[in-house]
Amino acid sequence: MSEPRERGGIGDIGCLRTPLTWLYAPGDRPEVVRKALASGADVVIVDLEDAVAPHRKAYALDATVDLLADAHPVPVHVRVHSPHDIPTLAPLPGLCGLRVPKVTHATDIHRIADLAPGLPLYPLLENALAVEHAYAIASAHPAVRGIALGEADLRADLGVRDDRGLDWPRGRVVVAARAAALPPPAQSVHPDIGDLVALASGCARGRAMGFLGRAAIHPRQLPVIERAYLPTPQEVDAAREVVAAAGTDRGALALPDGRFVDAAVVEGAHRVLALASRTA
Repeated sequence: MSEPRERGGIGDIGCLRTPLTWLYAPGDRPEVVRKALASGADVVIVDLEDAVAPHRKAYALDATVDLLADAHPVPVHVRVHSPHDIPTLAPLPGLCGLRVPKVTHATDIHRIADLAPGLPLYPLLENALAVEHAYAIASAHPAVRGIALGEADLRADLGVRDDRGLDWPRGRVVVAARAAALPPPAQSVHPDIGDLVALASGCARGRAMGFLGRAAIHPRQLPVIERAYLPTPQEVDAAREVVAAAGTDRGALALPDGRFVDAAVVEGAHRVLALASRTA
């Protein structure tokens, strides 16, 4: 197993700002993909897997090749259906990353990386074995730029009947990403596009667990996700106070409100301010 390596920062995906929203669009519906590109999502993920019926797979791949013949202002990733798609997609100028479903071992990553040299990879962990191997997958290759859960498949694999049954896998993927020096993972999609209250509640819980941002399946979910993951004005003010105090005293100290400030607290404050700056 390889040792953790320093990787790019949170926004190391070709984005000009920290990504919080990752919008899926079916690859066999180019008009929907183009709407996704104009939706305000930080990253658009063209889906060649679950969102496309088997008899439409070939058309979806052809349509995606046409779409990615040119670069776009918004980073575009593709969730592949099969490794056989990758040699066709990898050279395209508009492709910024590959979402790799059903990864279970680090060796899977090496095979994909050989097919797409230099292309950022984002493995999706969708069963119990993948969760057990989360760190090995996250640290398998320098091309890995992030990991995430595929919760629909994982829920089925585990036989989970209550959302709380996914708490341990969620914590596992957050820890594995951090241990491998990757950005915090984004949450999996909320499938009910009509229930924005539940979406907001789920995002708040995900943020508390260490996730950063969330995948979406409809543009109406984007502002809810962004609002949930951006720091509040109170959090920004508190972070500024911490950074200012640390600038005058490099040792551990207590702020007037009783908060204890050490190096870890200062690092967290800098992360809050970096995230807040995406709205500046």
